[in-house]
Amino acid sequence: MGKFNTIPARNALTVTHAGGKGYARGAKTELVLLAVVNMVGERTFYETAGDRDDRFSRLVRTVAVEDGDWTGRFVAWLRGEAQMRTAALVAAAETAYARREAGAHGLTRQVVDAACQRADEPGELLAYWVAHYGRAVPKPVKRGLADAVRRLYTERALLKYDAPNRVFRFADVLELVHPAPDPAKPWQGALFRHALDRRHSRPDTATDPARPATVRARDELSALPVERRRELLRAPDAAERLRRAGMTWEALAGWLQGPMDAEAWEAVLPSMGLMAQLRNLRNFDQAGVSDEAAQLVIDRLGDPEEIARSRQFPLRFLSAYRAAPSPRWAPALERALNASTANVPRLPGRTLVLADVSGSMLGTLSARSTVRHADVAALFAAVLARRSGAVDLYGFADSWFRQPLAPGGSVLRDIEAFCDRIGEVGYGTRTADAIRACYAGHDRVVVISDMQAFAARSGFPSGRTQSVSETVPRGTPLIGVNTTGYGPTSIDPRQPDRFEIGGFSDKLFTMVRLLSEGKAGRWPWESGA
Repeated sequence: MGKFNTIPARNALTVTHAGGKGYARGAKTELVLLAVVNMVGERTFYETAGDRDDRFSRLVRTVAVEDGDWTGRFVAWLRGEAQMRTAALVAAAETAYARREAGAHGLTRQVVDAACQRADEPGELLAYWVAHYGRAVPKPVKRGLADAVRRLYTERALLKYDAPNRVFRFADVLELVHPAPDPAKPWQGALFRHALDRRHSRPDTATDPARPATVRARDELSALPVERRRELLRAPDAAERLRRAGMTWEALAGWLQGPMDAEAWEAVLPSMGLMAQLRNLRNFDQAGVSDEAAQLVIDRLGDPEEIARSRQFPLRFLSAYRAAPSPRWAPALERALNASTANVPRLPGRTLVLADVSGSMLGTLSARSTVRHADVAALFAAVLARRSGAVDLYGFADSWFRQPLAPGGSVLRDIEAFCDRIGEVGYGTRTADAIRACYAGHDRVVVISDMQAFAARSGFPSGRTQSVSETVPRGTPLIGVNTTGYGPTSIDPRQPDRFEIGGFSDKLFTMVRLLSEGKAGRWPWESGA
């Protein structure tokens, strides 16, 4: 445990990964900034996946023992408001392990329950625990998983997530944690029995009248001969039958045992979630989905309440915009992006926004993503500039460029125009030089970056290197929006009016406003933050 139980001195002067003047943060601050951007198991420009995951686990274990109450609220916020699924599951498991090893009591059950907000997550958390700490699962972890199971296991969830390729299927979780069915859900006992029977290939529930209705509807579809299945898609009630059977588009593709043509997409499209629709815009176009069917998606994207319920990161709409070849989606995606950032406050006075487009920002957020860290910087910079009016927007690397914004223009087109200029200013990270060159008495400075600045190269007394924090006059807020969460930072956390925030949700913009108004000192999950 030696290597996990040591944390370097906090707030100590150090260097960034790029060699500039840097600072270490307190353990809680470093944990939060890493957690809100941490795609677990993914390497970044300056860290391998293993090193990054080890740093995250070490920070969680340290803070969980030092301040359990804080950790419990943090994990709940991380999975809920920050919408970081895998990071929250890892944090919950590591909290449970650290507190057990330290002999600390309480908290674990609540943390495990709070980290699980989707029906496949109890199995995911259990798989992580067994892979890292063996098959002896502590009772508080089991109780937390049982609480989550009672909340999350439904017929549709069973059909969607209980796949044979899962290490821990629903039945495996049920057999381990032995949850009593929720008395408020009389159907749940039958569901649990069915999950166990299907896991162990027992046919005895096939004639059970209490057998879940959605499961019965799916079995009826599965009983159709393969050669007759496409006929069902042409029936007037096809969409309703697929919905009653809990048929996702992935399940439909397997059921048809053939290509997803326009007919198939149009039958399942009404019951698809918004995220699934966003990810399949290109597939809709390639299959030739009709304009009438596409209008269902367009209407959802144009509904602010629908966008709010979906809780999609703003960058999801940028990703969909780039992936969709047909121009019919562009206006709807613009409206959706605007709706997802509708709460962005207007900042008073003048704001300097600098978006980092250096080489370390050109990697994607994950191996499966097409969105780069530089794209995230461009998106938040463009949205902030559009909403706040008096904003000077620059991109920077070795040098910098000013990005004009046409009044009344499109945020998505602003982002694309900004990103088209990546590469024309080099690939270094001259943050201090860029601020010195672009700052002109602004009321605040916002830097969107991985905070790994090079050493400033000119304009300072001989033998002295000026840090990023020192380039902005005292009394003027300098707010760093961290896209990556590395350990050292170029912003000095000891100085007043110097702040660092992170994440991918629209809550970032609210934090920018609060910090620029001097309302610092609260964690995001605290009242009034």
